Amino acid sequence: MRPFLAFKILLFTLLVPGAVLLYIPYCLLSDTSGQLQPANPGWALPAGICLILGSAIYLRCVWDFAIEGLGTPAPIDPPKKLVVTGLYRRTRNPMFQGVLLLLLAECLLFAGPALLIYAASIALFFHTSVVFHEEPGLASRFGASYNDYCRKVPRWGFALQKFSSDLA
Repeated sequence: MRPFLAFKILLFTLLVPGAVLLYIPYCLLSDTSGQLQPANPGWALPAGICLILGSAIYLRCVWDFAIEGLGTPAPIDPPKKLVVTGLYRRTRNPMFQGVLLLLLAECLLFAGPALLIYAASIALFFHTSVVFHEEPGLASRFGASYNDYCRKVPRWGFALQKFSSDLA
């Protein structure tokens, strides 16, 4: 991976997912003195599983964007090629699903209503962004190949039969 591309990916990851997953939840979970609410140790194992899975999913998607798509997750520097490899063979939005798993891990560890409302808001934001912005943009950029991909791979969830095509 080219060093400048790696730098752009790292910068995006620190700013956007970093804010969504660390800064805003910290603000929601902190009291006025800056102390975090106590964690819920009873949910540590499922939260840990969500944390590992969510991180692995996000990192694999970033890798596929950089290697296969020649771009980054940042909307200002998207992949140049349509990415239909890796997890994208089974679901159209694995990166968002990985981030939501990370938020679920936080919700399991810190069972606060504000964090649950925030996580649900992020899920709704992801869905509306995908439906009204991302999908129309990808359809106009990649045309028939993207439309074929959409017919074969679910937006959310996970296809049991992997998408195979000469699109990659």
